[in-house]
Amino acid sequence: MPVEKEHLEFHTVDLDSGWEVPRGYPEGIKQKILAGALDEEGRRGSRTRLLRFDPGVFTTAPFVHEYWEEVYLIRGDLTVGNDAEGRGGVAFDPDTYACRPPGAHHGPFRSDGGCLLLEIHYFDPV
Repeated sequence: MPVEKEHLEFHTVDLDSGWEVPRGYPEGIKQKILAGALDEEGRRGSRTRLLRFDPGVFTTAPFVHEYWEEVYLIRGDLTVGNDAEGRGGVAFDPDTYACRPPGAHHGPFRSDGGCLLLEIHYFDPV
């Protein structure tokens, strides 16, 4: 049975509540699921989420996953490719976008002033 997204019309998104730290992420990076669900073990489904970095937060290792990922930087700053101490990398400003196929290594990530990302994750149809 496929994991599907529900039909949602335009509505105000509550940006003050409903945030949680995704499994395996450091404190200070939180997600808010907007629609859908992703079954990583069953390799099915799709989800749309907001991902928020608090100022000064960084990850220490690259990410790799088996689903497609599209990312749009809405606001703030995001640095890609920092080292394990949060130094270095390439900085990006709002209105930048990435589309990553399954198996693509990406990151680590840092945000000096904090940022808000819109992410869409999905598996290829079987």
